[in-house]
Amino acid sequence: MTLIGKLVVCGVGLIGASFALALRRAGAVGPIVGVGRSREPLGRARALGVIDAIADGWADALDGAELVLIAAPVGQMDAIMAAMAPHLQPGTIVTDAGSTKRDVIDAVHRHLGHRLADVVPAHPIAGAEKSGVEAAFAELYVDRKVVLTPLPESRPEAVAKVRAAWEACGAGVVEMSPQDHDRVFAAVSHLPHLLAFGLVDDLARRPNAPLLFSHAASGFRDFTRIAGSHPEMWRDICVANRAALLDELDAYLAELAQLRGLLAVGDGPGLEAVFERARRARNAWADGLPVQTAE
Repeated sequence: MTLIGKLVVCGVGLIGASFALALRRAGAVGPIVGVGRSREPLGRARALGVIDAIADGWADALDGAELVLIAAPVGQMDAIMAAMAPHLQPGTIVTDAGSTKRDVIDAVHRHLGHRLADVVPAHPIAGAEKSGVEAAFAELYVDRKVVLTPLPESRPEAVAKVRAAWEACGAGVVEMSPQDHDRVFAAVSHLPHLLAFGLVDDLARRPNAPLLFSHAASGFRDFTRIAGSHPEMWRDICVANRAALLDELDAYLAELAQLRGLLAVGDGPGLEAVFERARRARNAWADGLPVQTAE
């Protein structure tokens, strides 16, 4: 039996298109309809077999829809929900793939308050530095984690349907409060992106930028890979989660100040102690082991 009948994907970039491809590969979905602010990527998505049809608007898209995935940048969520709200039918489940959750849930309450039981916010912890429908692939979510942040009003059947959809994509699903979600990902996702963008921008604006980049090697490539990510998407994420991100940035600035102090006085043992703690934590995480709190 098909898990999802008609699926609507709003935003056929890497995340939305990969969701569609993964469900199609699993035989878990019926017709897939795309909707978005620009016709061009929707046309490419249909040509690539990601979607079966392009909706003329939300009334067309939502007619008979069983599940809607909003996979647009979080800065667009408010306008999208306002546009879809008048056409949302009872029983149609709405979920999203936004990297922040409290702002998305605020938009849900503003525009979909009459359908809270059918809304299940989510965040797939997957992605790549390439964006667009051409970058999508069905295996993107295999062995990746998806965080659900259900509303108090979300009906259990809707939560179960969204969970099952992501599991059909190969992902492991966990649940978390929106507040915890935004604090956690400010630390382990949003801050690293901010730092990578900042470092590359700093070097690129220097007079000797060609010389610097001509000598950059694997360490620079590894550290800055995520600076190749979608600027609009990350702009929206940083602004939406700025309170938690500012807390993490302040904590990191304190760490940098400590490192600067050690470096200024030539404290080799102090630097080595920091590097050793970091090495142990990073290697434990990479090996799938518990990371012990550093003393």
